[in-house]
Amino acid sequence: MAQPQDGTQDAAEVPDDLRAALVRLAADVLGETEPAQTPTALRAVRRFAPRRRASAGALPLWAALQEDAGFRARVTRVWLLAHEGASAPAEPGVAGGQPGDVPALDRAVGAWLQGHPWRDLLRPDAPAPGQDLGARREEAAEREAARLRAALGVARDGERAAREELAALQRELRRLRSDADRARSDARALAAAAAEDARRAAADHAAAAAERAAAAADLRAATAERAVARDTARTGRRLAETRARLLLDTLIDAAGGLRAELALPPVVDLPADLAVPAGAAPADRPTSRGRSVDDPALLDDLLRLPRAHLLVDGYNVSKTGWPGTTLADQRRLVVDGMAALAAQTGAEITCCFDGQPGHRAVATVRGVRVLFTAGETADDLLRRLVAAEPPGRVLVVATSDREIVQDVEAHGAWAVPAVTVVERLRRR
Repeated sequence: MAQPQDGTQDAAEVPDDLRAALVRLAADVLGETEPAQTPTALRAVRRFAPRRRASAGALPLWAALQEDAGFRARVTRVWLLAHEGASAPAEPGVAGGQPGDVPALDRAVGAWLQGHPWRDLLRPDAPAPGQDLGARREEAAEREAARLRAALGVARDGERAAREELAALQRELRRLRSDADRARSDARALAAAAAEDARRAAADHAAAAAERAAAAADLRAATAERAVARDTARTGRRLAETRARLLLDTLIDAAGGLRAELALPPVVDLPADLAVPAGAAPADRPTSRGRSVDDPALLDDLLRLPRAHLLVDGYNVSKTGWPGTTLADQRRLVVDGMAALAAQTGAEITCCFDGQPGHRAVATVRGVRVLFTAGETADDLLRRLVAAEPPGRVLVVATSDREIVQDVEAHGAWAVPAVTVVERLRRR
């Protein structure tokens, strides 16, 4: 039995004319192939000019026909479309083979591409004695017809791809129309919702305008009432002052008349002289040792007493010692100095500052309590802190404010001038 002859045989067995026809067909198909579907090995060949593609790219095209099954199948499909009605070649000499008008070389191309026997299709007939230039022209015409049929197959393949692309585009168009319908429906719904929101906003705006007008009317009425009340209060105060002045003048005149009538002698003894027994001397306060409160050493002695508590009028001390610096730097200098003093004496120290909007907070320092007032002055805070301490505890208030000095001394606290504290801090 003869060995099967198909396109998978060694490339050396394929005649040159058959190989050239296969390469020309592959070059035509490659020129009509989309770039995305072009095999990697043939992308450079595809950029060649159509007339040079078959000759310059013969080796890559022939290798692709042998090794790339996808490219070979595409070339085969183009050949079949160009030869509609042509089936697999029959065995030589058997009826039902290729149509008689298909050249033998073209039939061999189709057989090689489809893997069918092709050698018998290329067996040359007995040469005619008078074969001449006409035969060669006929052969050239057959090759041109084969090329045209290949081009026809490529065109038909492109037509089919175009039809598939058209169907895909039509499906995409239907989908886009459906999306557009949904988008229009959503837009109408959103427009209706926006109109409703605008209507509600207009109603709310009208209500707010009415409320604002009513509030303005109430404000005008309240302003008028306050002006009337202010005038009434001013008149009442003037009336009360006039009555009090008249009463005072009456009392003074009556007292003068009574003194003249009784002939009272001048006052010799004063209440303070009578309140203290004769010869009684004021007792010294503990730890004073006869020293003035201006002495920084007295401050050290007081703070070293058990459970001593130093309360500092912050800005009074800072403005005495560092008047040319910012308030933030003044607070920092006072707090840092008090921290060193607390470490040296072991006393409890509290610094009171007037609270101000936007003041910079002072970092927490060990041994020093820093308080900022809220709704009151630092003077009132110092008075409350002194009043909150139990009787008998050593309290030292650092301030030069005479009113604070009088109030804290009334509660038994020591008052030390701000300049004394500043001198003590500077020699630490």
